[in-house]
Amino acid sequence: MPLIGYARVSTEDQNLGPQLDALRAAGCAEMFEEFASGASRARPQLAAALTRVRRGDTLVVARIDRLARSLSHLLAVVEGLRAKGAHFRSLADPIDTSGPSGVLVLQMLGAVAEFERSLIRERTKAGLQAAKARGRVGGNPGLRTRDPAVLRKLAASRRASRLAALLPDLDRWLPLVRKLRPAKPWPDVTQAVNAALPPGHPRFTMDRLVSAIKLLVSEALAEPALLDAAPPGRSRREHAARTRATEVAAALVAGRSGITLAQLGTELTRLGLTPARGGSQWAPSSLKALLDQARARGLLVST
Repeated sequence: MPLIGYARVSTEDQNLGPQLDALRAAGCAEMFEEFASGASRARPQLAAALTRVRRGDTLVVARIDRLARSLSHLLAVVEGLRAKGAHFRSLADPIDTSGPSGVLVLQMLGAVAEFERSLIRERTKAGLQAAKARGRVGGNPGLRTRDPAVLRKLAASRRASRLAALLPDLDRWLPLVRKLRPAKPWPDVTQAVNAALPPGHPRFTMDRLVSAIKLLVSEALAEPALLDAAPPGRSRREHAARTRATEVAAALVAGRSGITLAQLGTELTRLGLTPARGGSQWAPSSLKALLDQARARGLLVST
C-alpha cells in the first residue's frame, strides 16, 4: 500500500534532509515538504498531503511533532485519515494505526486529551469566577479595542479551522464540483453536490459551497477556473425557475402538515413547475434539495 511522506521544518534555513532520508528509507515514494511553523494548522503542503491520501494509503512522518501542533490536532488529523480508510505512522514513535498496537496508543492518547480538556475547562471556569469577583471584565482586550494584529490572528485561526473541517470529506464532493463548474451555475452545482452526499451528512447552501471553493482556491487545493462565471442564458432561466419551485415547495410544506415527498412532487408538477434538468417527475433527491434550499433561505424552519 502506498506510503506518503510529510516532512516539516519551521524556516527555510533549517534542513529537511534527515527527515526526507528517514521517509525514503521507510519506503515513501511520494513526499510533501513544508517550511512553516508547527503552531499553524493552515499549512498548504499538509493540506495537499491529506487531500492526496486515498483509502489504504498511509501518511508517514519522521516524528509526531513534525505533523501536529497539539495532541488534539494530532487526533483530528488521524481521525480524518481513518474516515477515509487511510492510516498514520510515525517512525520515531510507537504509532502505526494499521496495526492494533498503534490504535491502542491513539486510544490512550485520546483519553489523555479528554482528561486534559476537562482540567482546562475547570481551570478556566475557576479563573473566570475569580476574575469576576475582583471586578475584572472578561474577554480578549485586543478584540475589545479592535487591535488590527489581534483581528488578523483571529481571522487566520478561523480560516485554519474552516480548512481543517473541509479536508476530511473533500474527496466526496470536490470531484463533482470540478466536473460541473464552470459550465453549470452554482445553484445546479449545489443541488448536485447535496444529492451526492450520503444520508446524515451536512448539506451545503450555495453560499457555503462557493465560500468553501474560494478557500480551497486560495490554498492552491482547487483550480481558480472553478470560480469563473457560468454561461449566461438558459442557466439564468433555470435559476429563476428553481427559485420559484423552492418558494412554492416551502409554502406547500408549511401549509400542509405531513405532506410526503411524492405528494409534494405531484403538487409542483400540477402547478407547472418541472425539474430543472428536464423530465416530468421530481426525484426525491431533487425535492430534498429544494427543501434544504428553502431552509437555508429561512422559508422553512428546520426540524
